[in-house]
Amino acid sequence: MKTYIAYCGLDCEKCEARLATINNDDKLREKVAKHWSKLNNAEILPEMINCTGCRIEGVKTPFCGSMCPIRRCAKEKNFKTCGSCSQMRTCEKLAMITDNDHEIIHNLEG
Repeated sequence: MKTYIAYCGLDCEKCEARLATINNDDKLREKVAKHWSKLNNAEILPEMINCTGCRIEGVKTPFCGSMCPIRRCAKEKNFKTCGSCSQMRTCEKLAMITDNDHEIIHNLEG
């Protein structure tokens, strides 16, 4: 499995928050903050857009670092990703991601 596959199966290599972080790109941080604010109906500030990757040591966005129920669950169970869980295909938490992106299951099974 690729190092940058998150616990939930998202590919952090493609994540604009990670790209903004590793490239120190404030314009991209602003774009991501605006987009995520709209998607989540919450104020997300550009300075919150810092993340090295879900399973990588380093900074995380506030959501990914402490609020993500999928990441918390996988870490509590000591799973490398949700792909290690026997309930992966029926998990309501994971469905928040997999229902919107069918590549996710492939990432978790890969």
